Amino acid sequence: MKIPKNHLDVKIIAFDLDDTLLTDERKISPRTLAAIQKACEKGIYIVLCSGRAENGILPYVREMNIAGSEYGRYIVSFNGASIFDLHLRNQIFSNTVDIDVLKFVYREARSRGMPSIVYKNNTIYSWEDSEWAQMDAKLCNLDFEVVPDFEKFLEDNYPKMLVPSEPEKVSELKEFLQVKLAGKADVFTSKPYFLEVMTHGVSKGKAILELADKLGISRKETMAFGDSMNDESMLHDCEYGVAMSNGLDYIKEICPFVTRFDNNNDGIADFLEEFVL
Repeated sequence: MKIPKNHLDVKIIAFDLDDTLLTDERKISPRTLAAIQKACEKGIYIVLCSGRAENGILPYVREMNIAGSEYGRYIVSFNGASIFDLHLRNQIFSNTVDIDVLKFVYREARSRGMPSIVYKNNTIYSWEDSEWAQMDAKLCNLDFEVVPDFEKFLEDNYPKMLVPSEPEKVSELKEFLQVKLAGKADVFTSKPYFLEVMTHGVSKGKAILELADKLGISRKETMAFGDSMNDESMLHDCEYGVAMSNGLDYIKEICPFVTRFDNNNDGIADFLEEFVL
């Protein structure tokens, strides 16, 4: 088993949400909640790091009841495109996708009969109503709105674009866009049916290390938990990358550690209790 041999001394821990911190019912278990609160009380920064918008992350921060603490004040959203300070109520880091890239992806996706989505405040926007767009809105607990002139709407600044669809269509579009947008944007899947497009070089890992540096925390004191491809950067960049046992095989292979239990059976709590707290 890929588990530590000794106690791990960390000062900041990043947690992916879906299939990592959250159960399949999108809940935080009582045991995991208690372990995270104890880590926060010990002076370890707890950072939820997700592809969701800030407002899609905030309900879980409130549930954990750590936002009022110095060690629970930061969240990373849009897969690293934004770092938000809950105490100052503003972004301390943000990055948006080039407008030409957004329009190119939108046109290509639409030509293939696939929706495309951008985010602003509490709302998800798309050029059409579809089961895939509604799925993302429900998952993120955000409002949904159709924008008739979507291409014009894209001329505002957005941190990422999501193209949700059948896994086969997502895979084909990913391969196409990775070639066409090489060096301009990063294209990857967060789930087999969610294709994400972000500014080249922006990632969860870069955001966590930038936040750690701001807080005077060295890379050797960083840890991250994740399960999927959009977690790869932070699992690689942090000193201690911990893959969930329910994660992708590739993710488990590249991480130095793997939890003994999955997201439905307190994998995070078990690891923290045994090797961190």
